[in-house]
Amino acid sequence: MQPPRPDLVAKAVAPDYALGNHVAPLGMAFAGAGGPAAQPVAPQLAQGAFVGLHGSWNRKPRSGYKVVFVPFTNGKPDGMPLDVLTGFVSADGDAWGRPVGVALDARGGLLVADDVGNTVWRVAARRP
Repeated sequence: MQPPRPDLVAKAVAPDYALGNHVAPLGMAFAGAGGPAAQPVAPQLAQGAFVGLHGSWNRKPRSGYKVVFVPFTNGKPDGMPLDVLTGFVSADGDAWGRPVGVALDARGGLLVADDVGNTVWRVAARRP
C-alpha cells in the first residue's frame, strides 16, 4: 500500500455534475438553443441534456439502464436528473436493453441506440 497523497487530492477537479456510481453515461444529446429539434419531446425537456446510462452489469441492484434528462439554466446543469426512458431491466434483474447513444431528430424525437436489443428507439410526444 502507498501512503496518502494529499497533494493529488488538492489537484482533483470536481465534476460540474455527477450522475452516480456505475451508471456509465455513454451518450449525450443537448436540447435547446442551437439544437436540431424544433419542438422538444416535452416542454419541460426543452433546455438540457439527454444522457444514455448504459449501466453496470456487476451490481445488484443494477444501476443505470435508462435515459435521463439533466435540466440546464444559463448553459449549466441545474437540478436533479429526470427519468425519460426506463424499463430496460426486468423485475428479476435481467437486462432487456442498454442505452448507448442518444440523439434528437429534426421533429423533436429522442433517438436511443440499444446495444443489447440491437434496436434504435424513437421517443416522441403525442401530437393532436
